[in-house]
Amino acid sequence: MIKFFRKIRQKMLTKNKFSKYLIYAIGEIVLVVIGILLALSVNTWNETRKQDIVEKEFINGIKIDLAQDKDYINLIIKQSERKDSLYNIFSRDIHHMYDTNRTLLDSLLRDYFTSQRTFYPISGSFQSAISGNEISKFKNKDFSNTVTKLYNSIYTRLIDNGKSVDDRWFYLTRKYGHIRRTGKIPDMNQSELTKFLNDLYDYMYGVNYLKNNLSEAIVEIDKLLVKY
Repeated sequence: MIKFFRKIRQKMLTKNKFSKYLIYAIGEIVLVVIGILLALSVNTWNETRKQDIVEKEFINGIKIDLAQDKDYINLIIKQSERKDSLYNIFSRDIHHMYDTNRTLLDSLLRDYFTSQRTFYPISGSFQSAISGNEISKFKNKDFSNTVTKLYNSIYTRLIDNGKSVDDRWFYLTRKYGHIRRTGKIPDMNQSELTKFLNDLYDYMYGVNYLKNNLSEAIVEIDKLLVKY
């Protein structure tokens, strides 16, 4: 093709048709520019299409992760509510049960000391998006900003609170390891029972504070799952 255009130019010059050659040359330049612009346009369209696919995969991945987070948060909240219910029984009746119904007290304590769950978010989709700075290129800024706030602010606070609750739980289970190990409350006087209740209260204060924050996180997760 280049040789063809070169022959035309040479033919025009040899025939001293400079004006026609100039018009032809300008036309050829215009065609080249149009070709370049078309190529750039196609490339831009292709890159935009790829970016749209990446963004769609990001949104879908985040929603899948958040749905799993929500299920686990609800499990932790349910466990926290059960512990709170048991604590209220202990706070009201432990002295009486200790004196009159150790079997029931031991059963409730075994339930109470069963386990402690800690929330850690599933963050694969989010970490993948921010590691390559892809998230800054997404068109849906509202979704990106809301997700970033959830992971970098709300989730970070939940993790910190969870660690605090874990510390209180480890203290409780070390100090009262006999109850957790045997499922039976040891011999205690009234003062020791009161101290035991105080330690449960300290732990439950952290549990309930975390539960409230987990409930707030559920609200934010639902906004993302329903809106997008």
